[in-house]
Amino acid sequence: MALADQTPADAANDGAVDVAIVGGGISGLATAYYLQRQAERELRPLHYTLLERSNRAGGKIITEQIAGFGDRPFVVEGGPDSFITQKPWAMQLARELGLEERILGTNDHLRKTYVLNRGKPTPLPDGVLMIVPTRFLPFALSPLISPLGKLRMGLDFFIPAKRDDEDETLADFIRRRLGDEALDKIAEPLMSGIYNAEAERQSLLATFPRFRDIEKRHGSLIRGMLAAKRSPKPAAAAPNGAPPKPVSMFTSLHDGTQELVDALSAQLTGDIRLGVAVTALAAQPDRSGYRLTLDDGTALVAQQVVLATPAFVSAGLLRPLSPGAADLLASIRYVSTGTISLGFRRDEVAHPLNGFGVVIPRSERRPINAITWSSTKFNHRAPDGHVLLRVFFGGSRNPQMVDRADEELLAIVRSELDALLGIRAEPVFHRLFRWRNATPQYDAGHLQRVAAIEAVLPPGIYVTGSPYRGIGIPDCVHQAQGTAGQVWQHLTTISQPELAQSELTL
Repeated sequence: MALADQTPADAANDGAVDVAIVGGGISGLATAYYLQRQAERELRPLHYTLLERSNRAGGKIITEQIAGFGDRPFVVEGGPDSFITQKPWAMQLARELGLEERILGTNDHLRKTYVLNRGKPTPLPDGVLMIVPTRFLPFALSPLISPLGKLRMGLDFFIPAKRDDEDETLADFIRRRLGDEALDKIAEPLMSGIYNAEAERQSLLATFPRFRDIEKRHGSLIRGMLAAKRSPKPAAAAPNGAPPKPVSMFTSLHDGTQELVDALSAQLTGDIRLGVAVTALAAQPDRSGYRLTLDDGTALVAQQVVLATPAFVSAGLLRPLSPGAADLLASIRYVSTGTISLGFRRDEVAHPLNGFGVVIPRSERRPINAITWSSTKFNHRAPDGHVLLRVFFGGSRNPQMVDRADEELLAIVRSELDALLGIRAEPVFHRLFRWRNATPQYDAGHLQRVAAIEAVLPPGIYVTGSPYRGIGIPDCVHQAQGTAGQVWQHLTTISQPELAQSELTL
């Protein structure tokens, strides 16, 4: 049976659906949502099942409320604490889900990033956009970069642009344009830190393609950033004809990013099964779709299958169907990461916490990677009289940290907070999250690898999500839109011959 003629009763009786979505993170949820919306727009039935092996939806998007310390709870993020607004898809989804009044921008009047430099947090100079200085005096007076390092960065004005379309590592690109010191002190902790990646292996085109585009168009990163700074920035349109609101670069929601997942889940009307894993995937003998074997002893037949799972999970499911796709999927590396959030009484923390946090270059050889001052970055993250900090560890830099015992991790983190920020107080609480083999690595050539995977996938099977074309929430939402579009096009295409045949028999 196809999309056009199967009834809900039919689907329930024969265990067959139009689409099976494997994975209930943001990518799987958004794929289901956009498919459902398309079916509603076209007034056509759609039967889909979403399967998530854990007992909750959302994947790494998880927010916890820690109450009992004052007028409001601590809002603790286990995964991403925000989404970037320059990529509009997550913001658009939030508004579509009715979360306009819940949107929470960063405290941009307090925006300042510190870089650990010889053991001391040093402010990133005013006017540095991503990695590029756009104001001369603050940059010239900053102790972060040596005089020779500043001179080398200035040579960016004169270095010829790379004109081909070949990928390169982030490290090679930054060295070529701005030099080793800019790589060590700015690019590696800021740009590789976003991806928990190694700059020496990180794909430029898969993570920061804008920089290659700037180089091509302007011949110089500094010249291009100065031009972008001069360009007017449109404000976001506000509903009901209200004046436009200024938009922060990073945005969250009042009670944390899980609000997006909860609102999205509430809209889904399909068959959502939590705590159910797919153990095998096989083609139907008549090639009418695929049979999914589930770990609860049941099976499901679907015309199309979306794998919104880690690449290595997708590889295992696809190996019997497409060894080539499985090998390519298995070649995407993953690293393990973790965070520990700590709440403190404000009067026991002498540091002003006058910024969004401190990033730590690999060359500093610390056991942690960065510290976010969460209650400075966002309002509503700590009760009055308290502060909330979040410490990042693991990744390719310190993989052994993820395997340390809880007590040992806490002791190391508290020692680092003392050494770097002078915080010796006892936290009023702490919350630890470990994410094992959860962060895909976009090594050089990543986009070619993804294109090769997509080219050899069996018909009617799709992969989507963080392993492929962006790890952030907006990227995953955008990929889900594209995947839903492909699935819908295929569903409507295969239903047309059946409709035509039924009309001939009338």
